[in-house]
Amino acid sequence: MTTALTILAILLLLNIVTFCVFWWDKQAARGGAWRIPEGRLLGLAFIGGSLGALAAQQWLRHKTRKEPFRTRLILILLFHALIAIAGTMIALWKLASAIFGG
Repeated sequence: MTTALTILAILLLLNIVTFCVFWWDKQAARGGAWRIPEGRLLGLAFIGGSLGALAAQQWLRHKTRKEPFRTRLILILLFHALIAIAGTMIALWKLASAIFGG
């Protein structure tokens, strides 16, 4: 497996885990049980589970009105989008250099 596929597999797994942790916290909120700290939920999003966090937030209707949680999650998503764009640009630059010899 290539490095890129390994990274994608890890990110996929991390997003699934993040979604499940959000689900667990939602269930705890409904039942009045011990909750997962918001910092831990945002931490999972920050280390790569931001899409899973966003999906859980929307599908489970969990933490949709909580501020500053909502704003922080959006900032994490924007940060990850910038990283993805930069990575794509670097990959395209390397490909163009290989093709056109630069």
